[in-house]
Formats: sequence, C-alpha cells, structure tokens
Amino acid sequence: MEALLEHHLPGLEAYVRLRIGRTLGAREGVSDVVQSTCRDLLERLDDFRHGGEMAFRHWLYATAARKIADRFAFHAAERRDAQREVPADAASGALGAAFADLASPSQQAMGAEFLERLQASFAELAEDEREVVLLSRVAGLSRAEVAQAMGRSENGVRNLLHRTLVKLAERLDVD
Repeated sequence: MEALLEHHLPGLEAYVRLRIGRTLGAREGVSDVVQSTCRDLLERLDDFRHGGEMAFRHWLYATAARKIADRFAFHAAERRDAQREVPADAASGALGAAFADLASPSQQAMGAEFLERLQASFAELAEDEREVVLLSRVAGLSRAEVAQAMGRSENGVRNLLHRTLVKLAERLDVD
C-alpha cells in the first residue's frame, strides 16, 4: 500500500490542486487534503479489494473527490468565520521540493509562474471541461472509464478532451 501511495502521490496532488480551485484552495491546503485522503485510505484498507493498480487508482481518486466535496459542503455551510481564517499556502511543499531538486532558480520561478497560470486557466474552464482533464490526464482513467463517469460516449469524451486541451494551450501560449 505504501508503494502504491508513493507512486500515485504526485498525480493525487495535481488532481487535488486542480479540483479545489482558488476559492477552496484559499481555505484548504492541497497537502492537507492529500494527507486526509491518504489517511482515509489507510483507515479503510480492509474495505479495498485489490483488483490491480487501476482499481487502486480509482479508489484513490474517488476518495479524494469525496473528501473535496465534503470540504466544499463544509465551507458552503458557513461554519467557519472567514475573518479568522489564515490562507493556505499557494504552493505545495512536495511539488515545490521535487521541482527545486531538478531546476535552476530561474526555472523554479518560471515553473511557479506557469503553475499559477495553469491553475487560473483551469479555473476558467467549464465544469465538464475540468472534469474530463482531471479524469483522463491527472487520474489516468481510460476513455471508456471517463465516458462512464461523465455519462458521455467515448467519442464525446475524446472530442471534449481535445477541445479543452486546445483551449488550455491557447490560454497558456503553449505550442
């Protein structure tokens, strides 16, 4: 289990970062949601029926999606006083540390700027556009699995994903 979690941790972190968006991200740290997701998995380990890595990945991302939905509901209920909140860190410690080991200081600055632009562009997408990118590119689900999760045909998912990736590339000026 530890090896599976370690292997999927970067993808889980990216999924959570993009899924929570700026509003929830200002109240909840990405690392907190990731840690809470991992804790839930470990506590419910007996519930998992190992069906391979794909089944584990599905269980992992479904748990993260449920955790994020719970946090959205919590904040929507206005149970917390926004005046007393301290904003969560915008940068993820693990992601930043991993990038820092591989990049020069100027590359680190450009990477942080690109990540910020990516998050802003992602937040501007429609819900179904965000969902198709998260499920296919971040969670790594097959086109058939994404289609089933979204209630669309595989061709519909393929077209939506293509249009969405083009839209993101245009917004980010990526060739």
